[in-house]
Amino acid sequence: MLDWNKQGAESGPGVLAPAATGAARLIETYGGDVDRVFGRVGIPPEIIDNPIQSLSLDAFCGLFEEAARVTQHDNFGLWFGHQFKPRDLGMWGYMAVCSPTVGSALENLIDHFEYHQQGSTMRLTEADSLLRLEYQIYDGRILERRQDAELSLGMFFNVIRECYGTAWAPEEVHFEHPKPLDWREHERAFDAPVYFNQPTNALLFRREALAGRMPNRDLKLMNLVQTCLTALGLSQEASQNLIDRLRNQVRIKLPEGYPSLDSIAAELGQSTSAIHRSLAFEGLSYKDLVENTRRDLAQVYLKQAHMALSEIAFLLGYSELSAFSRAFRRWHGVSPREYRDRLSRR
Repeated sequence: MLDWNKQGAESGPGVLAPAATGAARLIETYGGDVDRVFGRVGIPPEIIDNPIQSLSLDAFCGLFEEAARVTQHDNFGLWFGHQFKPRDLGMWGYMAVCSPTVGSALENLIDHFEYHQQGSTMRLTEADSLLRLEYQIYDGRILERRQDAELSLGMFFNVIRECYGTAWAPEEVHFEHPKPLDWREHERAFDAPVYFNQPTNALLFRREALAGRMPNRDLKLMNLVQTCLTALGLSQEASQNLIDRLRNQVRIKLPEGYPSLDSIAAELGQSTSAIHRSLAFEGLSYKDLVENTRRDLAQVYLKQAHMALSEIAFLLGYSELSAFSRAFRRWHGVSPREYRDRLSRR
C-alpha cells in the first residue's frame, strides 16, 4: 500500500505544488512507474493540480531524485526544467510572464520567492560585468538536491526565453553539485558553458537582457497575482534556524578543507559563542556537526558510480583518500568501496 501521508506543509520549508507540474507525465515518458515514484516520497500525484497547496520541500526534492533513479535518466531534473513553461509555476510564474520587462519579471520572482518556496534563496547580483541569477536551498537537512537545482535553473532560463525565444542563452551556468556523468547534456540544454562544484547555482548573463519587453505583459493581472501570493502568507514558515544554516555553510566550505568555526561564523554573521550555544541546545559540538555533514554527504556521493573515491574525499574536505576511508569505516564499519559495491547489488 502506498503511503501519501508525508506530503504537505509539515515542519520544515515548503514549495507550492505547481512547481512539480508535468513530473508525472515525464516519468511516464521515460518509462517509470508514477505511483511508485510519488508513493516513495509520500506525494499524491493529484495534489500537483492544486495551485495553493504547499508541499514539503524535502519531499519535492526527493520526488525528482527518485524519478531519476526509477527511470534511470540521471539528468531527469535537467530535462524537466528545460521543458517547463513559466505559466506552469502557477501564480508565481504568471506574475513573471505578465511583467513589463525581463528585469521586472526577475525582480518580481525574487521579491515574492518566499511565498513560493522556503528554506531557499534567490537573488540577482553583479560581478565581472555579468549578472548572476543565483538560487540555492539553504536548509542544511536537504542533501540530495541536484535534480532540484537543475530543474530550477531550467525554469528561470525559460522565463528569460519567454521574452527572447530559443535564440537566447546565458554566458555561463554554475551548479553547486559535482559534475555528473552526462554533463555535456547540460551544455546542450543551456547552450552555454556549464561549471560544477561552484559556491551556488546560477545563470550568468549580460545586463542588457534585463531591458527586453515581455510579450504578454499585463500589469493588472500582475498586480492581482502579487496580491494573491502575499495573501497566502507562506512566508510565515520561512524562518531558518541557525543549525540548518550552519550545515549548509559547512557543506559549501568542505572542498576547501576542514572549515574553521571562525570562518563559518564570519560567513553567517554570527559570533562563535552564539553558534556554540545553538549547538549545545541540540546536544552537538561543532566537530559533531562537521562529522555528520561529511557522513551524510558521503552516502549521497557514493550513489553516483562515476565519481572517483579520491574526488569524493576532496569534496568532503579530506587531504588524502586514506583519511576519508578511515572516517567512513568508523561511520559504517566498511570501506567506501565495499559500501558502493553493496549499493550496486541492490
